[in-house]
Amino acid sequence: MRTTSTKHITNPTLFKEQILYWSHQFNETIILDSNVESNENQLYKSYDLIIAVDAFTSIQTDYEKAFEDLYQYQSKANDWLFGYLAYDLKNDVEHLQSQNFDGLGFSDLYFFQPKKIFLLKDSTLEIQYLNMCDDEIDSDLEDILNQSKIKSPKSNIEIKQRISKENYIKKVEKTLAHIHRGDIYEANFCMEFYANNALIEPSEIYQKLNRISDSPFAVYFKKNQQYLLSASPERYLKKENEKVISQPIKGTAKRNSNSELDEQNKVTLQNNAKERSENIMIVDLVRNDLSQTATKGSVEVEEFCEIYSFKQVHQMISTITSNVAHTTSPIEILRTTFPMGSMTGAPKISAMKIIEDLEETKRGLYSGAVGYFTPSGNFDFNVVIRSILYNSENQYLSFSVGSAITAEAIPENEYEECLLKAKAMFEVLQVN
Repeated sequence: MRTTSTKHITNPTLFKEQILYWSHQFNETIILDSNVESNENQLYKSYDLIIAVDAFTSIQTDYEKAFEDLYQYQSKANDWLFGYLAYDLKNDVEHLQSQNFDGLGFSDLYFFQPKKIFLLKDSTLEIQYLNMCDDEIDSDLEDILNQSKIKSPKSNIEIKQRISKENYIKKVEKTLAHIHRGDIYEANFCMEFYANNALIEPSEIYQKLNRISDSPFAVYFKKNQQYLLSASPERYLKKENEKVISQPIKGTAKRNSNSELDEQNKVTLQNNAKERSENIMIVDLVRNDLSQTATKGSVEVEEFCEIYSFKQVHQMISTITSNVAHTTSPIEILRTTFPMGSMTGAPKISAMKIIEDLEETKRGLYSGAVGYFTPSGNFDFNVVIRSILYNSENQYLSFSVGSAITAEAIPENEYEECLLKAKAMFEVLQVN
């Protein structure tokens, strides 16, 4: 079904830029960048860079019976599939709904079977083309290596805040009231920043965002006029044969240019009782989610509240794994764990109902997941955070940030954490 060719790439960094420019000609593009030079300590790495372009087949649907439809599509394709699961697939998994404003118009689920795939590891490039177009491998590679930077129009953006600081604090206080009543233990409450009449060159903004973040789960995604530009540091879920891996993030601290103060920030985060309690609650939630498909006694916490440092922030990350029977459908593993606990709260269903009432924007692809399935049924998905979403047709741009509200939360501090997480997006959009 696919023809495979292997090439040597002398300058992988330059190749990343060139293939991004080359991909502009296609309606469907996804680039997954691990930024391996900056993320050597990342567990369970696969490829340094994955690029897939040009849909041969695809599936696009709203949340109704979405996982069932995806199961049928993935089972029959028996091939690489790339795409996303939007947050509102929660309405397929549970009796929930989404009535909030949506300026972006992304479908709830989208996957495509690409005609052309590139898999880069160190300096070795593996090219996989469907047989129908395998005669284009050499000419495409020559075209890629001759690409140069695209001239882009000057960005024109005026960012607005959907929820004012005053209103944000009131909403966090309402969340705390739910926690003190015992309705929930924790909720991930998010707010949107947005721009109408926004003119940007998505590939240029993505490159800037990736350059200042160097995150291990960066994504450039294009489907016609819809774009995701992501600097996500978080893995949602990965399946390697019979092993399933989840790596939730809970706990954030700022970086400091002074190395001593930076190290002090790391130690403070490691010992912060509030941040640790957030992480522990989500670890318990993930263990419970994974147990629904795990073989008996196989759920393990491999890393507990470890501190990882990225260019913009320090993060507290745990790694939870399980084993599954080889007969277990990959779609069932996703369905029983989605949405990821780090973006909802605990207990999950109660938290999702409460944040739906308090938030003023439909999350859509934000806090969903982007990734791929392999022909053997393995998969790897990130969490869509630290991301800019853009619809070039209606010129609507959006990015959202959130924080975990627990009983110890101080509303003012949670607001400051949101601004810290938004810093990179403001910087690349050149908004002061």
